Amino acid sequence: MLHFSQYFLTQKNANVVGRGLKLVDAPVSGGVKRASEGTLTIMASGTDEALTCTGSVLSALSEKLYVIRGGCGAGSGVKMINQLLAGVHIASGAEAMALGARLGLNTRMLFDFVKNSGGTSWMFENRVPHMLDNDYTPYSALDIFVKDLGIVTRESSSLKVPLHIATVAHQLFLAGSAAGWGRQDDAGVVKVYETLTGVKVEGKLPVLKKEVVLQSLPPEWPLDPIDDIHRLNQSNSKTLVVLDDDPTGTQTVHDIEVLTEWSVESLVEKLRKKPKCFFILTNSRSLSSEKASALIKDICGNLSVAAKSVENIDYTVVLRGDSTLRGHFPEEADAVVSLLDSDWLVPAGDTEFARDASFGYKSSNLREWVEEKTRGRIPASSVSSISINLLREGGPDAVCDTLCNLQKGSTCIVNAASERDMAVFSAGMIQAELRGKSFLCRTAASFVSTRIGIIPKAPILPKDLGINKERKGGLIVVGSYVPKTTKQVEELKLQCGHFLKKLEVSVDKLAMKSLEEREEEINRVAEMANLFLGASKDTLIMTSRELITGKSM
Repeated sequence: MLHFSQYFLTQKNANVVGRGLKLVDAPVSGGVKRASEGTLTIMASGTDEALTCTGSVLSALSEKLYVIRGGCGAGSGVKMINQLLAGVHIASGAEAMALGARLGLNTRMLFDFVKNSGGTSWMFENRVPHMLDNDYTPYSALDIFVKDLGIVTRESSSLKVPLHIATVAHQLFLAGSAAGWGRQDDAGVVKVYETLTGVKVEGKLPVLKKEVVLQSLPPEWPLDPIDDIHRLNQSNSKTLVVLDDDPTGTQTVHDIEVLTEWSVESLVEKLRKKPKCFFILTNSRSLSSEKASALIKDICGNLSVAAKSVENIDYTVVLRGDSTLRGHFPEEADAVVSLLDSDWLVPAGDTEFARDASFGYKSSNLREWVEEKTRGRIPASSVSSISINLLREGGPDAVCDTLCNLQKGSTCIVNAASERDMAVFSAGMIQAELRGKSFLCRTAASFVSTRIGIIPKAPILPKDLGINKERKGGLIVVGSYVPKTTKQVEELKLQCGHFLKKLEVSVDKLAMKSLEEREEEINRVAEMANLFLGASKDTLIMTSRELITGKSM
């Protein structure tokens, strides 16, 4: 939507009125995202008759609709003042961060301080993270402020009002556009300072030695909460229902049943047994966000119906996702509501998992990750946190008190660095449930075992399965392409290569070629695998290591 000067619209209105037409001046604020959601802020001006004619349309597009008195053009006057402030805030934020970088300050620490002090602004909190991440995806292009601040300076000149700060900000955006950054995000104005001074505002989190970080933490809570968890679970009638988005989620539990279908009848049968926990394998990670959301709604709808058919039953839903933050968040959580790398700690946003084609992300701070994945619906500043200090110094009672003080619908993250930390949280969570609190959990696999008090077992050996010493062929299937999996495959080949038979499936043929070539490749691998297994040979079937993306296809 275009933004015109107030003088231009006043003149244009005089022209159209003479032709029997009505003109409404209705500039907006909120960007493309809020426009698509119908949640814009609109500043409308014009005659009462013109505004009445367009009121329903403007209401449909807006969350806040302001009627600005003063005739057609007054709305653009308000918009002009808003853009003056917005542009100045972005430019001054860039200037402040560049100075901080030149002083040798940690720019992420500096940002965190300023946003919690009197020097902050909405634009500062929204745009500086783009500068810190060196990410100039154009949510709002720099050239927009070249235009809008140009309107501001021209209007002020005609009105004989000196605007020193806005004029300097306009020159900064002009310099950025002249350097070729006009179509990048307006936060890119910081590059003007970076070019002039040679500093970098970008503040990537450092890769830290895991041992050093863990030693810097307070000692673990001294008491093992496992007995408390068992005792509390005896009093807590809630069944833990784990919706598992991938077949690997049961790896941390044992003696727990897994459902692969979720009819009301099956769920009623399961709930009547009053189990402490059961899994439902959704495999939703392989689906699109829309299909995953629909699937979770279907399961939770059936679960709700089934629970009403069983006396004295209640449940807590756990959405079991990937420990590296891949998966459908917040889509699956919304659906329910509506019905460490070797010895180094790498910031999550810098890992290969953050670059995942389907579930990628940029944030390493979980609060910021929530804001990123919810597209701003849940601001980072509103996300509560159970700190590791609270877990290790306050114990389960402190966890319970914190959870009970959360507002309904809150989002809370948990900072745990060990199994004991998770057990402390689990004990506190059960206490809170016994006080009447309800929770929806999005977790990795290991939370489930601590929540229901399962003591880990050692890896199962052949003798535990009743397998005799006669050698049989084993089948290993590897599909993940990420570097960590590739390293594991290479280690497997190194240690077992002298007896391991290896078959590589061409992803290119499966995804890119004709149906005939696809079937031929599948049959080739299946026949060879049958041959090797029939000869009692351990067999590895792995996909080719290149990544095939939607763009490739």
